[in-house]
Amino acid sequence: MKVGVIGANGQIGQHVVKYLQQSDMHTVTAVVRKEEQAVKLISNDIQAIVADLEGSVEDLAKALAGVDAIIFIAGSGGHTGPDKTLLIDLDGAVKTMEAAKQVGVDRYIMVSAFDADKRQNWNEGMRPYYVAKHYADRMLAASGLNYTIVRPGGLVNENAIRKITVGPEAKPSTITREDVAHTLIATLENKNTYQRAFNLVNGEQSIETALNTLS
Repeated sequence: MKVGVIGANGQIGQHVVKYLQQSDMHTVTAVVRKEEQAVKLISNDIQAIVADLEGSVEDLAKALAGVDAIIFIAGSGGHTGPDKTLLIDLDGAVKTMEAAKQVGVDRYIMVSAFDADKRQNWNEGMRPYYVAKHYADRMLAASGLNYTIVRPGGLVNENAIRKITVGPEAKPSTITREDVAHTLIATLENKNTYQRAFNLVNGEQSIETALNTLS
């Protein structure tokens, strides 16, 4: 499967690209927003393309043409204002969904935020971020695409443990960025994750076992 990773230069995105590049089952196209990011990836024999989430749907469609699946991990970052959160995390995400439909890409995996579907649990200081994730998730679920929405807990930069908890059993906690990456890749062809959204934290089950228990 040829996977387009949008947000490939982010911390999770770099892990996803690395493991897809090493995979015998998948190939990767890294979608980044800066030319220098693409040059660095290409120098490491990774296919990369520059695309702007604030640009047109048509340009995004050109960037995504030929891929079989999309993993969306892009974000405006913690140092931007609500305006960029709206433009990247919400409108940028929705434009990639529209682009996917234009070029016939059906499989779409979204990285969201823990409990983004539950307004009462949102962090008061991050409400614009949660609003963007909430409505991007809703647009994806209504898009007709074969979606999976992954809502990780607090992100940490420790080594992967390859053990997770998903769904209602996932209580507010943390997960390594590397384990998020492994989980995203595992969802690509796991039919039990199709048309599902779930919280994700580090836990006690292997990634495949945990994903197979989703209901």
